[in-house]
Amino acid sequence: MPTLILVRHGRSTANTSGVLAGRTPGVSLDERGAGQAAALPGRLAALPLVAAVSSPLQRCRETLQPLLDARPDLALHTEDRISECDYGDWSGRKLAELSDEPLMKVVQQHPSAAAFPGGESMRAMQARAVEAVRDWNDRVEAEHGEDATYVMCSHGDIIKSLVADALGMHLDLFQRIQADPCSVTAIRYTRLRPFLLRLGDTGDFASLMPREQAIGADAAADTATDAAVGGGAGAP
Repeated sequence: MPTLILVRHGRSTANTSGVLAGRTPGVSLDERGAGQAAALPGRLAALPLVAAVSSPLQRCRETLQPLLDARPDLALHTEDRISECDYGDWSGRKLAELSDEPLMKVVQQHPSAAAFPGGESMRAMQARAVEAVRDWNDRVEAEHGEDATYVMCSHGDIIKSLVADALGMHLDLFQRIQADPCSVTAIRYTRLRPFLLRLGDTGDFASLMPREQAIGADAAADTATDAAVGGGAGAP
C-alpha cells in the first residue's frame, strides 16, 4: 500500500496571535510560515509524489502552493475530511482564555470524551480523518501502484490522531504526540500494519532548546503557542 507524507501547515497568523483558529476563514500563513512553505519543495525533492491532498482551509493550500509550483504535473485534491477539528463555539477565541475552561482539562487528559460546544467530538474528528486516509490509500494504490507516495497537508490535531491510529494508540494518548508547523510525518501502510517512518520532522532542532534559552520574539511566540495548544485544542 502507499506511503503517506503528512505535512502540517506552516505557521499561521492565528498561531502567532494565540487564537484557536479552527475553521475560521481567512487565516493565512504568517511570514515565517510562508518561508517554511517555500522550503518544502526542497525537503521533499527526492520523493516521487503522485498526488497532493489538502484540507480545504487557506493555510493548508498556501503551504502546498510552492510544492505545486515546483511540480506542475502534481495534481491537487481537496479533502474535507482532513479539515481542522470543528471547535464550534471555541473557534476564534484566545487560547489564554480557553485554558480556564473546564473542558480543556478533558481535552488534555481524556480527549476521547471531549466534544466541543457547537462543534464535533475528538472521536468524530479522528474517525473521519482515518477514513479519509484509508480511502486515499486505496485510490492512490489503484491508480499508481502499491509503492506510490503521496502528500497530504492538514492540521496538528488531525495529524496526531492519524499517528495514534497508525501506532495502535488509544485517542486518550494522542497528546503525547507533537506535530510542529510545516513538520513532515511519514507513514507507510501495508496489508497487515502501518509503519511510522518519520514523526514531526522539521530538520530544525531549535524547538528542543530549553525555553529560557529561546532567543527572539519568534521563538517566544512559538513557545507560548505550542505550550497552549500546538496549533489545536488537543496539544500538551
